[in-house]
Amino acid sequence: MNWISNFVRPKIRALVQKTEVPENLWLKCDACGAMIFHRELEASHRVCPHCSHHMRIGPKERLALLFDEGEFNRIELPEAPSDPLKFRDRRRYSERLKEAQSKTGDKDAIVVAHGTLGGKPLVAAVFNFAFMGGSMGIAVGEALLAAARLAVLQESALLVVPSSGGARMQEGILSLMQMPRTVIAVDMVKDAGLPYLVLLTDPTTGGVSASFAMLGDITIAEPGAVIGFAGARVIEETIRETLPEGFQRSEYLLEHGMIDMVAQRRELRGILARILTLLSEKTPAVEVDPLPADENQASEAPTGKQERAEEPQDKAAE
Repeated sequence: MNWISNFVRPKIRALVQKTEVPENLWLKCDACGAMIFHRELEASHRVCPHCSHHMRIGPKERLALLFDEGEFNRIELPEAPSDPLKFRDRRRYSERLKEAQSKTGDKDAIVVAHGTLGGKPLVAAVFNFAFMGGSMGIAVGEALLAAARLAVLQESALLVVPSSGGARMQEGILSLMQMPRTVIAVDMVKDAGLPYLVLLTDPTTGGVSASFAMLGDITIAEPGAVIGFAGARVIEETIRETLPEGFQRSEYLLEHGMIDMVAQRRELRGILARILTLLSEKTPAVEVDPLPADENQASEAPTGKQERAEEPQDKAAE
């Protein structure tokens, strides 16, 4: 009996029962619906190999993708009031914050780090859409100011990677006040003569797009990213017209001169490295030889002109 229960029965169960497959081994592309193996998706930096749809990635993956050798140092962000208005709708705002913090492991919707890109110093501020839709509150404004101060202190470029639905409604007017504060942060970097770069990702909307996100010296966007202020449905209902195809997508904005470039995710590091080199170098890459000065030609040129000018007078006198 022991032999049957301990040996035969487990063998039969192993043959009959279904093997459980982890759910995260295959992911479905939101654009084309193709099923992608998770290792293949990670190797392509979460870009669909079938339709090149750029999926959202977190700040840690973004920073590792941008900095040299994937090495960077995060900075401690300034403390900010967590619930200044004691806001509550269906749930308390403080509860939503704790849930987002435990889900993402970050204090708020932005991460600031510094390192090198193409050998050039760089400070990067990356939004996390998984943290309450990447919404901008007091903590985000403080973080951008801290990033600007660090860039000025290190004499490095500042790169901001927004992915946000706009201002955080739970902080009311205080969240809207972060729009001019972030503009001040950008001005600090520009006044110091340092490059300010923006990489627009999906989505970049609301107060974020109406402030620091559109002030870059060079503005790059990922393919297919939604970029705008109000939603397309709201605009259609307001103007009562059908919007053109691809409206508020990065390719549409490039065509209409709103951004400078649309770049694939795998090419971003090389493109940003070249931009930093061009904007950081104060002198030409090669020496420029001055034109040789010929004193004889310089002295003869006016004489020749005077002689040609005097010829008509001599003929008139004759």
